[in-house]
This record gives sequence, C-alpha cells and structure tokens, in this order.
Amino acid sequence: RRMRIAVADVLGWLASGMTHQDVIADYPELTEEDILACLALLRTVSARLSLEQDIAAFEQDPNATCLEIL
Repeated sequence: RRMRIAVADVLGWLASGMTHQDVIADYPELTEEDILACLALLRTVSARLSLEQDIAAFEQDPNATCLEIL
C-alpha cells in the first residue's frame, strides 16, 4: 500500500482528541483497520516496556514481590 504515514502521527492525532473518523476524513488512504493496527502496536510496545521495567526492578531487588514492583 506504500503509505508514508507514521504510526506516531496517527497515535498523536488520536491523543489530541481526533476520533478515528476524523483521522480517516483527513487521511482517506487510512482505514479503520490501520488505526486499530496502530493501537495494537502501541499496546504491544507498552507491554514490552512495562515488562522490561519489571525485570529491571527485580534485578535491583530480587527479594521484591511482584506487587511491590508494580
């Protein structure tokens, strides 16, 4: 599909208050599925970063429980 719209741009528009329909109206080459894919990527990256932070906290204090880390 050769689009040059960055995921960060789409997420920024959504964060600024644009609805999915607003984004699609401004960028008709995007679909609802594209926007959902951007949100899924954000969820995956966020979960990975959270896991990395939990691992780092555990490495600093191996005696900490999961609840203390969270």
